[in-house]
Amino acid sequence: MTFRRPLPVLHVFIAGLCAAMLLLVPPPLHAQPADAYNYHRPNELMVTYGRQALMLCNGLFVSDRTVEQVYEQELKLYRQPALPPDQVMIDSTRRAVAVGGNGNSPVPTMRAAYREGVGCVVMAPDQTFADIDDLPQMTLPPPSGDPSTIPWPNGDQVGDQPLPDAIDEDALEAAADFAFDRATHGHPSEVTISLLVVHEGDIVLERYAPGVDMHTRTRTWSTAKSIASTLIGMLVDRGDLALDAPLPFDDWKPAMNDSGDDPRAAITLRHVLNMASGLYPVDNERCSVIGSCLSYFAGQSTVQGALNRGLVRAPGTHWDYENYDTLLGVRAMKTALGSEQAYLEFPRRALFDQIGMRNTVPGVDRFGDFVFSSQVYTNARDLARLGLLYLNGGVWDGERLLSEEWIDFSRTPAPATAGDGGFYGGQWWLVPDDRTDIPPDAYSTAGHRGQYTIVVPSHDLVIVRRGLDWLARQHRFPRWDLTREVLKAFPEQPWGEKPAPPDETR
Repeated sequence: MTFRRPLPVLHVFIAGLCAAMLLLVPPPLHAQPADAYNYHRPNELMVTYGRQALMLCNGLFVSDRTVEQVYEQELKLYRQPALPPDQVMIDSTRRAVAVGGNGNSPVPTMRAAYREGVGCVVMAPDQTFADIDDLPQMTLPPPSGDPSTIPWPNGDQVGDQPLPDAIDEDALEAAADFAFDRATHGHPSEVTISLLVVHEGDIVLERYAPGVDMHTRTRTWSTAKSIASTLIGMLVDRGDLALDAPLPFDDWKPAMNDSGDDPRAAITLRHVLNMASGLYPVDNERCSVIGSCLSYFAGQSTVQGALNRGLVRAPGTHWDYENYDTLLGVRAMKTALGSEQAYLEFPRRALFDQIGMRNTVPGVDRFGDFVFSSQVYTNARDLARLGLLYLNGGVWDGERLLSEEWIDFSRTPAPATAGDGGFYGGQWWLVPDDRTDIPPDAYSTAGHRGQYTIVVPSHDLVIVRRGLDWLARQHRFPRWDLTREVLKAFPEQPWGEKPAPPDETR
């Protein structure tokens, strides 16, 4: 046994004083945990419940998928197991879904309901199914005719004809295997659900995963941005919008409290479509709690969130990928069209009905504003039609729908990317400058989880790959590698060039 000798009284006093002083001195800064407490947890749970409600609703009533398919694929990305039956209510009569409702939950029940013409709309936390009739809808009748009897590309009738001799069928099938067998060629989390290759206007390859067919609609995610840009371009072509004029609204949030000029008034349509607005990068901070995810999945206005950002860089000088930049362009589109009804009908009347995109459903928020940064449901063939419109220089059936000038803008590197590979244009992605194994004139839409429509003008090709990749941030499906593999099936052609970026930022 060990005995300790008692300390002298003075020593005890000094030791006690030192201990007390230590209690008064804060620990060094490096010892303090950063963001140790998640102040945003209720918002995150609200987005989680709202996302599940919206995806279940769209999966069931827009995509015609089963509950099991939606949980296994659409929601697998979030590693989100099915909630107990008492926390998920599916109302097939109303075509609505409610998630949550457990009395122990810190967030309210979140709901989404199907509305004609716009798919499912996520509701506000304080709304119930009694409010469904107040949600926006779009009631245009469908285009005339049966698409199954209308020849491709205006319809879905495709003749059974052999491949042209110039196309290497084995190489084409190998490219399809590259897309679908990702356990061999990539990562098993990359789940291809459809692949479509169009050459000289004809479908030369079409393959679908089990449980998916030519009619299956899934979410485009950010491929919707390229659709939005197409519609905006049509308004620029008509003279209703101007690419290099300031955005046509002045109600930035918060409003200026004095007579000084708001520097955000210098932001042009070109800036937002080039992802170079200079506004605060909110989605790169915490999308699930302060950014666009609150409008995607929790019922917040897409417009108010987009307007509520301060300028942190000179417009046009810095590239930053922001959903809200696209939504500012969509707000400009709504302003130019002038009325709610004209705005809701515009995508159908100007684009979808014109080129046979009968399966495309553009989503809106509960205020009736299109969520054209992400929420469009469509199938592979409709996206191929969009690609064909660009491949054909904006002309469809002899009628010009989109100017060549707009297509050139879409595929010209944004000035803010010129020193970094020139990888982005006007809401379309471009082949990076250091990529030497594919034609530099190719350009592509791109959406989360692997949604790609790739246009290769020099080879008269459109390639569509749809995916439900469930580790999409860690393992991104390689669209340019797919382009390389598909090109192996076609005769060599001189490569076209990517347009040069403007000499100066705007």
